[in-house]
Amino acid sequence: MREQMEGSRGVAEAVALSRPQVISAYPITPQSHIVEHLSVMVKDGRLDSCRFVNAESEFGAMSIVIGAAVAGSRSYTATASQGLLFMAEAVYNAGGLELPIVMTVGNRAVGAPINIWNDHSDAMAVRDAGWVQLFATSNQEAVDLHLLAFRLAQEASIPVMVCMDGYVLTHAFDEIDVPSQQQVDEFLPPFRTTPVLDPADPVSIGSMVGPEAFTEVRYLAYAKHQEVLQRITALAAELGTLLEREVPALVRDYRLIASETVIVSMGSVSRTVDRVVDTLRAGGRKVGSMSLTSYRPFPAAQVRAALAVAKRVVVVDRAMSAGAGGIVTADVRSALSGLDVRVYSVMAGLGGRPVRSSSLLGVVDHIVRGEPPPTGEPVFLDLDRTVVDREMASASLHDRTMTMKAGKASR
Repeated sequence: MREQMEGSRGVAEAVALSRPQVISAYPITPQSHIVEHLSVMVKDGRLDSCRFVNAESEFGAMSIVIGAAVAGSRSYTATASQGLLFMAEAVYNAGGLELPIVMTVGNRAVGAPINIWNDHSDAMAVRDAGWVQLFATSNQEAVDLHLLAFRLAQEASIPVMVCMDGYVLTHAFDEIDVPSQQQVDEFLPPFRTTPVLDPADPVSIGSMVGPEAFTEVRYLAYAKHQEVLQRITALAAELGTLLEREVPALVRDYRLIASETVIVSMGSVSRTVDRVVDTLRAGGRKVGSMSLTSYRPFPAAQVRAALAVAKRVVVVDRAMSAGAGGIVTADVRSALSGLDVRVYSVMAGLGGRPVRSSSLLGVVDHIVRGEPPPTGEPVFLDLDRTVVDREMASASLHDRTMTMKAGKASR
């Protein structure tokens, strides 16, 4: 049924329709509205077979759903930013134990300095924790990807993280088509998982593994994630048929045919990128776009196949690795290794700064014309050179950093 609603409520509805048995949560913006909606459903009896546990911390929230999952319950939690980092040890444990947990991450910048607005630095910080990471470009996709996540987690016995841009999606009101309970039940069977901790039949989970076997354990994790790529594609097609709409799988392409330049992105900024493509196409430029739905596992073969005919690729990164540059850019460059394709990196929307179509258009237009980006590469979109040059000219690197933080705090 189509209804105008907040993105957070749409996700809460999708989670509720998936019949979770344990929900554990600790509030942190911008994901709080999701678990608040779910807590009301539990209190009102709509989720009468679900246990809602108020945790004392994000670490506690993840630890609770780990315990619930190994005890045989369909488990869910949500977090963001510093909260995700606080639960990082337990996130890695859930990944290593291959537990069928689903978690929403309302993507938000990581401090210091403190910033509560949207970028992808939180999800990037745990990208190697053994979780599947799916990125939504819209609230409709966020709803559909949660249904896919519960099925994938259960079927493959693997934790799945659904990432949606904080505020830009979580707090935005859109017309969302929420499936019926009958449709979800048809797609998502009753929860079954193995192994399950049972006092009557004790087993050991998460035992010590020494050097003689640890490499093999890690290889098996690698191999499993490669298999998961195929299941994501199959499940997206199955769910799309059931819901009578396209459900994103590994990548989503837009006007990619005959494109000499392709802009790659993730999350809600992909819709802005599509508008830039339309503008450039109207001017006769052969430009297309591709957004990544599955970031982990990274669909390298699909990215390579889609971009092999391009002359140049522009990657819009929403997070930065200090000392290295664009994180997604590095993955794309690796996927295109050996091909005659120039990859450019654009840092955009860091800390919630708006990604303006006009700014991105100007950078891409330079690249399309074969000119170097106007501010060098990697490009920091809408960088205030006056501020940066002033700070760079100060006495020392430490002084520059401390002066910059103090200046920002006083504004």
